Amino acid sequence: QVQLVESGGGSVQSGGSLRLSCAVSGNTYRIRCMAWFRQAPGKEREGVAQLTNSDTTTYTNYADSVKGRFTISQDDARNTLYLQMNNLRPEDTAMYYCAQSAHWDCLAVKLIPSGYDYWGQGTQVTVAS
Repeated sequence: QVQLVESGGGSVQSGGSLRLSCAVSGNTYRIRCMAWFRQAPGKEREGVAQLTNSDTTTYTNYADSVKGRFTISQDDARNTLYLQMNNLRPEDTAMYYCAQSAHWDCLAVKLIPSGYDYWGQGTQVTVAS
């Protein structure tokens, strides 16, 4: 059973930075299809960033709203997924979740929540103006 545990959330001022971590356990395979999502109160869950690996290449995909500000990365040795968030804005305030898909074609899954099979409990990010 895959378990995902997020950490690193907090409260920052507009323009600040945070780095979220997602520890992956119960899965002995290299991180293959992972993503970060967020959900603000009263809004639908939206995809933020996706990372997928082939045997030799890592692909990343970002929502337009975070391109150039957020970076998704992984540490295989620690089985950990990261989300570096820079130049944070009040509209980035949300609960952030990491998720893993078991789909064989991660690029087809994109940032669609229903394509992901395992979810963490979330970590809160609050950005003050």
